[in-house]
Amino acid sequence: MNYAIIAAGEGSRLAKEGFTLPKPMVSLYGEMLIDRLIGIFMRNNAERIKIIINEDSASLESHLSELSRTMPIDIVKKSTPSSLHSVYELLKTDPELDSVCLTTTDTVFKEEEFSAFISKFEQNQQMEGQMAVTSFIDDESPLFVTVDEENLITAFTDDNSTHTPFVSGGIYCLRKKAIENVNRAVEDGLSRMRNFQRQLLENGVKLKAYPFSKIVDVDHVSDIRTAELFLRPENAALEMITN
Repeated sequence: MNYAIIAAGEGSRLAKEGFTLPKPMVSLYGEMLIDRLIGIFMRNNAERIKIIINEDSASLESHLSELSRTMPIDIVKKSTPSSLHSVYELLKTDPELDSVCLTTTDTVFKEEEFSAFISKFEQNQQMEGQMAVTSFIDDESPLFVTVDEENLITAFTDDNSTHTPFVSGGIYCLRKKAIENVNRAVEDGLSRMRNFQRQLLENGVKLKAYPFSKIVDVDHVSDIRTAELFLRPENAALEMITN
C-alpha cells in the first residue's frame, strides 16, 4: 500500500497559541503526530510513504531525513497554496501510481479502525475511492458527507442541508480514476480538498464512505489534550474520577 501525508501547512493557529515547532512535531504522549502516522502506515504494509513539507520546516526535514534512512519515506519539500496543491505535488512524483491512501498530518484516529479501513479498501479492487467519515464534529468548518443506503457518497456540503450524521475525516483512499482527477482539479483552479472531492462526484467517480467512531483534528493547543484523552480513554476516565 502506498501512503501520503500532507504536512506542508504552516500551523498558524498553533503558532499564535505559543507552539513554535511545525505542526507535525506536536507530541501526543511523547510521540510526534508525524511519527505516529508513519508507524501506523508501516504496520499496515507501507510500500512507500510520501510526505510533503513546506520550505520553512528545517527541523521537520531533518527529523524525516533521519527516519528515511531506515524507512521507505520520500520527502517532497515545497510550500503550496492549499492542501489540494500539496496532493498534486505529492502524486506527480509517481505518475504510474495506481492507488494511494493520503491524510493530513493532524488527523488522529484509532489504529484498529484505520487497519480495518485499509483492509476494506484493499479487498474491493473495484472501489474508485474510499473516504473516512465520522459523526464526531470538532472542526471549525466541517465538510458534511451525504451517503445513500450503501454508504456511497452522494454529496459534500459546507452546511448540513441534507441532515447527514457524517463529516469528512480527512483520510482518503484513491485509485487511478480518482488520482487522475487531481491534475484536472488544479488546472481548473480549485484550491481545497473539499472542492476536489465535489469534482470527483461531478466526474462520475464512485466514492464510498467508511465510518470511524471518532477522528480528532489538532488545530489548537487545546486539541492536543483532546486527542490524548481520545487515544487513552482509561486516562480520561481516571481524570474524571480524580477531579
